Amino acid sequence: MAALAFLVAAAALPAAAAAATHTVTIEGMKFVPAELTVKKGDRVVWKNQDVVPHTATAAGAFDSRSIAAGKSWSHVVRKPGRHAYVCTFHPGMKATLVVQ
Repeated sequence: MAALAFLVAAAALPAAAAAATHTVTIEGMKFVPAELTVKKGDRVVWKNQDVVPHTATAAGAFDSRSIAAGKSWSHVVRKPGRHAYVCTFHPGMKATLVVQ
């Protein structure tokens, strides 16, 4: 009887939210979207659609290193906050990742 009560109670608990995957496209020397809000534990994929390599670099939070043209890089976000990031090869390319 106790086992049945445990199973009923466990079934009533909300399921843990599955982590989501988000995509940032690098195209036309820009990060699109320029600001993205995600949850801690989500995966962000940066897809380089430009003809030159780029990086997605946020000091103290993440660094893709070089992402070749036509390639991608992904990162599971763990550090909450607003993370401004740049392409270290093209510092005029800026965006923000907000982790809740």
